[in-house]
Amino acid sequence: MGKICDKVHGLKPVIMMVFVQIAYAGMSLFYKLASNNGMSLRVLIAYRFLFAAATVIPLALYFDRKTAPKLTWMVMLLAFLSALFGGSMAQNLFAASLVLTSATFATAMINLIPGITFVIAIFFRLEKLGLKTRAGQAKVLGTLIGIGGAMLLTFYKGLEIKTWSTKVVFSGQMAASHQHQKPYAHILGPILAICSCFSTALSLIFQAKMSELYPCHFSSTALISIMGALQAGVFALCTERDWSQWKLGWNLRLLIVAYAGIVASGITIIFLMFSVRMRGPLFLSIFTPLMLVCVAIAGSLFLNEKLHLGSVLGAAIIIFGLYVVLWGKNQEMKRASKLTPSKSSDELEQEYIVSNNKLETNCSNVIGIAPNFHPMNEMEGLSLQQVLKEEEGSINLDLKV
Repeated sequence: MGKICDKVHGLKPVIMMVFVQIAYAGMSLFYKLASNNGMSLRVLIAYRFLFAAATVIPLALYFDRKTAPKLTWMVMLLAFLSALFGGSMAQNLFAASLVLTSATFATAMINLIPGITFVIAIFFRLEKLGLKTRAGQAKVLGTLIGIGGAMLLTFYKGLEIKTWSTKVVFSGQMAASHQHQKPYAHILGPILAICSCFSTALSLIFQAKMSELYPCHFSSTALISIMGALQAGVFALCTERDWSQWKLGWNLRLLIVAYAGIVASGITIIFLMFSVRMRGPLFLSIFTPLMLVCVAIAGSLFLNEKLHLGSVLGAAIIIFGLYVVLWGKNQEMKRASKLTPSKSSDELEQEYIVSNNKLETNCSNVIGIAPNFHPMNEMEGLSLQQVLKEEEGSINLDLKV
C-alpha cells in the first residue's frame, strides 16, 4: 500500500503539468473562438489580466505578507517591462497572429521561445556560445533547427491531412471568418507570431533580474499582472471604439474571460509552483509540446482547422529543436552541479538560491505564452542542506519534497 501511495505521489507533478498544458491549449482555442464570435481580443486580453490580478493578489497577501521586501523604483520598472514585453505586447501579438493563421500554427511557434531566449541572452552577454562544449553546440544546433522548422511551417503547405471533425456550431463560424481573411495573412501571421516570441524572450531577461531583487514570486506575479492589466486596458481603450465590446453578460464572453483569468492565469500558477518544487523547473519545459498536440486535435474537432503536411513536419522539427536546446541546458546544469562542492557551505547555499531563482524564471516561462508569469515558490519546507547533499551524491536535477 505504501508503494502505491508513493507512486501516486510521484505522479502528482505529471498530472498537474498535463492539466496546465490542457488549460493553455484551451486558452488558445478560446482566443480563436472569441474572434469568430466577434469579440475584440484586445478587450479580452485586458479583462484577462484584470481577472488574473484579482486571482493572484489574495494569494500574494496570504503567502508573502511576512516575507515581501520593500518595493523599490527598480522593481517597479522591471515589473512594468516584464508586463509590457511578456504580457500585454506578447499577448496582443500572439492573438493577432492566431486570428490571421490558426490556433495550431500560433501554438507551434511558441516552441521557438527557448531558442530565441538563448540568442537574446548571448546578445546581452548573459549566455556564452560555448561551441567547444557539447552543451553549447546542442543549444546552438537546437536554435537553428527550430528556426528551420519555423520557416518550413511558414512557407510550405503540402498535402492536406484528413482528420476527424464534428458538426459543431463553431465550424460554421470558422468557415465564415476565413472568407474575409486578408490575402497577406499567411505572411503577416507568422511575422506577428515570431515578434511575439521575441517579446516574450526579452521579458525573461527582465523577469530574471526582478527575481533576484524581489524573490517573493506571488507578489511579483501580482505586480506584473496589475501592470499588464493597466497596459492592456489603455491599449484596448485607445484602439477599440465600439464600447459594446466591453459589456459582459451571462454569455460566452463572460465564460471566456473568466476562464482566461481564473484558470489559465490563476489555477495554473498554483500547479506550476507545486510542480517546480517537486521536480525542478526544467521538468516543466518537457511538457510544452503537449499543448500543441491538444490544440491540433481540438482545432480539427471544434474549429474545423485543416492540417497540412508542412504544418506537421514544421511543428515536429520545432519540437525536436526545443528538446535539443533543453538537453544542452540540462548538460550545463549537470556540469555546474559537479563544480559546486569544492566551495564552502555558505557560498554554496548562496549560489544555489541565486541560481535557483534565475533558473525558475528562465525555464518555467518556456511553458507557453499565456500568461508567461509563473511564480515559483521559495522551496518552502525543504531543507537546503539536504538538497545540496543529494546533489553532491548523485547529479539529479529533480527536486524532491
